[in-house]
Amino acid sequence: MGKRVAGKIAVVVGAGQTPGETIGNGAAIALLLAREGATVLCVDRVAERAEKTVAQISADELAREGGAPVLSSMAADITKAADCARIVEEARSRYGRIDILINNVGIGGGGDAPAHRLEEKVLDRILTVNLKGMWQTTKAAIPLMREQEGGAIVNISSLAATSGATQLAYEISKAAVNRLTTHVAQSNARYGIRANAIMMGFMDTPMAVTGIAQATGRTTDAVRAERNAMVPLRRKMGTGFDTAYAALYLASDEAQFVTGEILRVDGGMGLGTV
Repeated sequence: MGKRVAGKIAVVVGAGQTPGETIGNGAAIALLLAREGATVLCVDRVAERAEKTVAQISADELAREGGAPVLSSMAADITKAADCARIVEEARSRYGRIDILINNVGIGGGGDAPAHRLEEKVLDRILTVNLKGMWQTTKAAIPLMREQEGGAIVNISSLAATSGATQLAYEISKAAVNRLTTHVAQSNARYGIRANAIMMGFMDTPMAVTGIAQATGRTTDAVRAERNAMVPLRRKMGTGFDTAYAALYLASDEAQFVTGEILRVDGGMGLGTV
C-alpha cells in the first residue's frame, strides 16, 4: 500500500506533547499523518510543544529512513476566534489549502463534578475549550474547504459523551462535540466536506495517566493499572497510536464515503461490563 495521505495538507490542532511517559494523541496523529505522506502544520497553545513535536517527528522519520517529512508549527489559542482564523490563514499562506483538519484540543478535571456540585466557572471553562474552541476552528476552516470543494474534519471526542456520572462539564462537552460533528457533516456534504469524530475510551496518554496521577497524588503505575483493569479488551488501555490510526483512516480517501460517523475506539468499554 502506498502512503495513505500523500499530497494532503493536514492541520493538527493540539499537536503538542504534554510531558509524560507516553505519546499523546495529537503528537501521534501528526507523526502518523507525516509518515503517510501528508504535509503537517502542528498547532498548539504552547509554541515550544508544537516545535518539539515537529523536531521529534523529523528526527524519527530520518532515523527510520522514511525521508524528511514536510512539517511546520505555530502557536494558537483556539478559545480566541482571531487565532482560529489565523490558523487557516497560515495554512493557506504556507501550503495553499487544508485537506485535513484534526481537532484534538480538550481539557477536563479542574473542579468538574456532578450536576449538583459543579460550579459555573468550571462549566464555562471546559465548554469554552472543548466545544467552543472546536467550533471556532471548524468555522474558520469550512469556507476554505468549500472553496476548494473538499476536506476532511476529524474531531476527537470521548466515550464520556455517552457514559459517566461524575464530570458533567466534560461529559456534555463531548456529547456536544458529537452533535457538532454530525451537524457539520450534514450541512457540508454537498460541498464535498466530510466530518467524523473518534469517541475514545481509556488511552495511555500523558494527559490522562500523568494528569490523573498528579491530580490525585498517586503514582502513574497505580493509575495505569487501575485504568487497564477497566478495559475489556485484553485489560489494557489503548495508546495515542490507536487514536492516530483511526484518525488516519477517517482523514484518508479510504473513508471518502464516510461522514457523520462517531467511531468508538475504546477496547469494548462502550459495550458495558464484560
